Amino acid sequence: MGGANNGTTETTSLVHNSKEDEENFRKLKAYQPWAFFVTFGGYFMAHFSRKCYSTVKTQLENTAGYSPLILSEMDTVFMGTYAAGNIISGKLGDTFNPTTVLAIGLFGSGVCLFLINISLWFDFLSFSLALGNFFIIAVYFMFGFFQSTGGPVGTAVMGNWFCDKKSIENRGLIFGLWTCHQYCGDVTAAICTALVLGAGWNYTWALFIPALTNFGWGILTMKLIADPADIGIITPEVKIRMEKAKAKQAETGVAVADEGPAPISYAAALRIPMVAQYAFAFGFFKLTNYVLFFWLPYFLGKHFDPVTANLIASLYSVGMMPGGIIVGYVSDLFGGRRASVIGTFMTALFCFLFLFSKKSEELNAVALLVMLCIMGILVGGPNNIITSAVAADLASHPSVRGNNKSLGTVTGLINGCGSITASIGLLAVGPLQAAFGWSSVWLFLMGCTFIGTALMGTKIYEELFPPPETYSEVEANLAV
Repeated sequence: MGGANNGTTETTSLVHNSKEDEENFRKLKAYQPWAFFVTFGGYFMAHFSRKCYSTVKTQLENTAGYSPLILSEMDTVFMGTYAAGNIISGKLGDTFNPTTVLAIGLFGSGVCLFLINISLWFDFLSFSLALGNFFIIAVYFMFGFFQSTGGPVGTAVMGNWFCDKKSIENRGLIFGLWTCHQYCGDVTAAICTALVLGAGWNYTWALFIPALTNFGWGILTMKLIADPADIGIITPEVKIRMEKAKAKQAETGVAVADEGPAPISYAAALRIPMVAQYAFAFGFFKLTNYVLFFWLPYFLGKHFDPVTANLIASLYSVGMMPGGIIVGYVSDLFGGRRASVIGTFMTALFCFLFLFSKKSEELNAVALLVMLCIMGILVGGPNNIITSAVAADLASHPSVRGNNKSLGTVTGLINGCGSITASIGLLAVGPLQAAFGWSSVWLFLMGCTFIGTALMGTKIYEELFPPPETYSEVEANLAV
């Protein structure tokens, strides 16, 4: 099935395998591990930073004196600015130097964490309750924007470097491995806080350490080369632009200089086939993830002791980590047919949610451990791949070939719109559970899963039953 993909698709390589490209190819492959490492670390720092805050919430309430309402408002403000920030950051990364945008995000996150530490060290709440509450919410408002740079801009840098034929064929696996940064960051944050508290240090060190590491990684990121073309490597996009410039020169007789691609607009990004559908589909998938992530410990706490409930819930997060790798690898095997693989995973999740709605309150701990681990794989895989490999596929669509200034905008739109949809959907969980019980919540998630998959229906059909090649597509294939 993988080799039957005729026609020019989003995952068709643009690299001409002639001898003149060998040196460019060697330089490209030599820098790829460093680009992977730096961007992986940048997004790792984002999750490390925000998770460290959540691990000291008890101390912020009991020791610092912040009310649960203020802590909840901090989360709400963060989710709002993070969602909007994704859309803005993606565009900024395509318009300006991506390295600069990533570094600003890291430095800004470090500053915000440092300001929170200052408010705790000098006990702003003791001076004025209103001042202390306003200050920490305002800082967290800005924190959401700075945290949003890692996803869309980091994905764009990865797309710039991993553009050779082999990388495109293995794009799902590469990005599946890359998206493990969030889980590595979350686990490291938990370990960091445990070590700080276990050593008897003040809990503010759990916020000060990520502030320092963000500054350090920001300095490292400033040395990152965001685009191979910046150091003279002729990438597929540059080659296409050069060919277009030569054609225009031959037509007009006037020399045309290659000044690089113009950043794509939001409207142009949304006109790329399937971008809008994926953006909304991702919102429903992300909502499913958010509900399971935030509400599972609460639900399980009704049936098990706190230690057992948290252990069982943690298996869901454990399952999410390999999910992206599995979906990415399998979709690579089937020639980049990611929508079909995602649809298969979400169909399986639909069945598990139905079983959960009927039997969740009767299952023992072992059965729940197995089910939630599998559900983590089924949810995590599509969520991770849509905002990385799928976004890279969409930004490589034939309609924008020769322009690598689209991936950040496309990723930002998908992630931002998804976050907004998920944030709104979360408001329904509490009232549903209170009025109709937990079975209604699982049925609600089944509906979200169905709608998200249905939004990808046209793409799934196109992948399973590809249209016959046109003359222009045959001509394009002969050119690569």
